[in-house]
Amino acid sequence: MTPRDAADANNNRWSDLDRPPLNPAGLRKALVRDGGQGGLYRDIEVVDRTGSTNSDLVARAVAGDADEGVVLVAEEQTAGRGRLDRQWTAPPRSGLFFSVLLKPAEVPVARWGWLPLLTGVAVATGLAKAAGVDTALKWPNDLLVTVGDEERKAGGILAERADEDGVVVGVGINVTLRAAELPVPQAGSLALAGAVSTDRETLLRAVLRSLEDWYGRWRAAGGDPAASGLQEAYAAGCATLGRSVRAELPGDRSLVGEAVAVDGDGRLVIATEAGVQEPVGAGDIVHLRPA
Repeated sequence: MTPRDAADANNNRWSDLDRPPLNPAGLRKALVRDGGQGGLYRDIEVVDRTGSTNSDLVARAVAGDADEGVVLVAEEQTAGRGRLDRQWTAPPRSGLFFSVLLKPAEVPVARWGWLPLLTGVAVATGLAKAAGVDTALKWPNDLLVTVGDEERKAGGILAERADEDGVVVGVGINVTLRAAELPVPQAGSLALAGAVSTDRETLLRAVLRSLEDWYGRWRAAGGDPAASGLQEAYAAGCATLGRSVRAELPGDRSLVGEAVAVDGDGRLVIATEAGVQEPVGAGDIVHLRPA
């Protein structure tokens, strides 16, 4: 046991020998190619604990202290955030909590709204390969798994502008969270969904390689979601499409109807009973009936 782990064992009530720490050197060896010049990733940094990897990386990007492809991973987040500033908490080393700085200079800013959807496709693709778990996407940023016969949220994505030319994309995934540790009954984890592997290094490598692949395709297509295959892939994995939904919109407005498509701008298109198809670019989506 390293001094860091001994300190964790003494000071952290969530300490668990079944949840070993990540190996930063191994992750760098696997993901950072040619000194950071041969692929997306420039460095993989792992910290024991922080408030929010997104907040930390945004601050560094704004200060000019981080390049594209820097990945910041935390064993524990004390102030993790989801959309609408919802709190995200989990025991140390029970999941993957990381952020990546992206600078898609070739892509018009109008298409940057696809980045959280792209990240969702990448995460679902990576987890399908490495964990053997069918991960569905709830528009715009939730990762869903099936526990028993229930649809549960096992992760989420948060994209934030870092400066005029950068976006930080943060991902949180519950990996080994046990039933007694769930923060709310609607939560889930890869372990509870029957994952064939819950080795966090294996999962993180798979997810980051998938993100590198999808991000490369999207950039090469100038951010065109159709030409890159992203729009089709997102629709194929989106659990929201074909469902009756209620969209809670800004201004205390709500919209009820069937989610019928994700358009070229990444918006969810809802068909109402009045026969109107209305695109929604921001809002909280509630699934009203099971898939």
